[in-house]
Amino acid sequence: MSVLEEVVTSAGADLAGYVGSADHELRFGLEDRSRSFVLEAVYEGYLMHYDAPRLFDGLDEDLRLLAGDSLYALGLSRLAATGDLEAVAELSDLISRSARAHAEGRGAEVEPMWDESARVLAP
Repeated sequence: MSVLEEVVTSAGADLAGYVGSADHELRFGLEDRSRSFVLEAVYEGYLMHYDAPRLFDGLDEDLRLLAGDSLYALGLSRLAATGDLEAVAELSDLISRSARAHAEGRGAEVEPMWDESARVLAP
């Protein structure tokens, strides 16, 4: 099972009816599969909030926001289970900085933020 397929499966039954194609490239090519899952799940949550999701189709705006929150929680909880609180803080900060950038009309600045945090989170 690919990392993206694992994200879709782990998202749960509530989103099962909205699964699109998991046949996408990973956004973050980390060697550590667990960290890759975390970043891909949280990034999909980000896309649910601010862009077009890669893995899910047909969600209305409200459900998309809730699903995005669920994916944020999925990734953060898996990361927290490792006990790496610095990584949890980095990823939480990234989510906040991304939201702020979009709220301030600086959405173009967000992708480089994700790239930088992926480098920090890579073991």
